[in-house]
Amino acid sequence: MTDANNPPPATAYAPFDLLATLVAVIDAEGDCLFANTRFEAALGLSRRSMLGRPIEDWFVEPVVVREMIAAVVRNEAETSRLEAQLRRSAPLGEALPVHVVVSALDAAHGPRFLLELIEIEQQARQDREERALGQAQATKELIRNLAHEIKNPLGGIRGAAQLLEMEVQGPLTEYTQVIIHEADRLQSLVDRLLAPHRKPHIVSDVNIHEVCERVRSVILAEFTRGMAIHRDYDISIPEFRGDREQLIQAVLNIVRNAAQALGERMSATGDAVITMRTRIARNVTLGKTRFRLALELHIHDNGPGVPASIREHIFYPLVSGREGGSGLGLTLAQTFVQQHQGTVECDSEPGNTTFVITIPLP
Repeated sequence: MTDANNPPPATAYAPFDLLATLVAVIDAEGDCLFANTRFEAALGLSRRSMLGRPIEDWFVEPVVVREMIAAVVRNEAETSRLEAQLRRSAPLGEALPVHVVVSALDAAHGPRFLLELIEIEQQARQDREERALGQAQATKELIRNLAHEIKNPLGGIRGAAQLLEMEVQGPLTEYTQVIIHEADRLQSLVDRLLAPHRKPHIVSDVNIHEVCERVRSVILAEFTRGMAIHRDYDISIPEFRGDREQLIQAVLNIVRNAAQALGERMSATGDAVITMRTRIARNVTLGKTRFRLALELHIHDNGPGVPASIREHIFYPLVSGREGGSGLGLTLAQTFVQQHQGTVECDSEPGNTTFVITIPLP
């Protein structure tokens, strides 16, 4: 049996490297005996440089952390929790807000304590994803039911208008044409609402940069003046299995929304810019599932931003910040991305709007 003067080998803690949270094992003095890879990445330090150092050194308020650990060491509390800020090395920037949990480990190797840190932003993101998934599911059911309820009488309305047109003469036919035209418009809307639910999922190898280039060519052909589309690609991103056409449509909907929002800037100053940036993210949790690698596609524009009144609801159907907009583009984009186990998020302020599509990679 291993005692406090003969600590277990590092391999005993190796499974902690598989966790998405930041984990450290400390002794009764608060010195670091092990730190998992997520902790290393968050601090910007190597595991070797962390071993043997007081864990409190990496917190903005070390006294509070020291007192919390001491309470668990003295067995005053089986588990202790608090919110703190993790001090990171200079290249990583400002402190990282975390939720800290300290608990006692099996004493077979002497007094050992587990320090688990959950990034508050990560937790908030998971909560947003759960809400988005729940809302998306409810929205799908609502759309499906509503679309069928609308579609059923539309055929009867259009047929009756056609029969009426055969009986009336002169200017009255103008009114029947209005009825037929509006019935056709509603039919088109219903078909678009139902499209994501009945379109087969065609799986093939997808190169995200081919998707981006296709979208770029379409948008530049549609908006020919006053706008540039910049590319910042990580060409090392591998292909993945998915529906290429769905992803083209998802990215196209987001980029077209950005281009339409830039309309005034195109005509006024001619310096409208959309940037498509691809990156690899590591140890990403999507929908409670942890993925070792994920693709991140950032779509940034320097437009006026999403109106504050709809910022929290932009992925809801029929919500649009543009006069005459259908409010379906972002809803469909979110649906198509979610079918690839991914997420779409938006961060917007005047002059700086970014949509981030995250999709797991093999």
